[in-house]
Amino acid sequence: MSMAVASMSRISDVCLLVEDIERTVAFYVDKLGFRLRRRAEGFADFHGEGVTLAAWEIDHIGQHAGVSKLRSPRHAHKVCVAVQLDAPDEIDRLHAELTAKGVPFYGPPENYVWNARCAYFTDPDDTLWELYAWLDGGPGDYHDEQP
Repeated sequence: MSMAVASMSRISDVCLLVEDIERTVAFYVDKLGFRLRRRAEGFADFHGEGVTLAAWEIDHIGQHAGVSKLRSPRHAHKVCVAVQLDAPDEIDRLHAELTAKGVPFYGPPENYVWNARCAYFTDPDDTLWELYAWLDGGPGDYHDEQP
């Protein structure tokens, strides 16, 4: 019997594969305000609500878990970590706060056609992040439509 991964259990961790764990820890703690939970050789994870964010050095995971060390082109995003905020004005507030700390955004917050106000930035390993809040009316029901 086949079972979709998503139906087996909730996603508990997102692990970013990074080039330099020290640089990653400094960015997530000093600039984004995450609290470090665990730190080991080539690995760190952070306290979070619902999902644990972890970072693992590419060379370390390759060495210890047998995962291929082949890398995709640096500017090809392979993951987008989305963070939902409660209100659209929080996007603007956080964008201003993080920009002042040197976090590289792609541009100012904007309202998008999917009825959300969003802003996008990258971490030192070019992982794409999205800050979003639903506009009046929320996400609508298009997420529930079946093909």
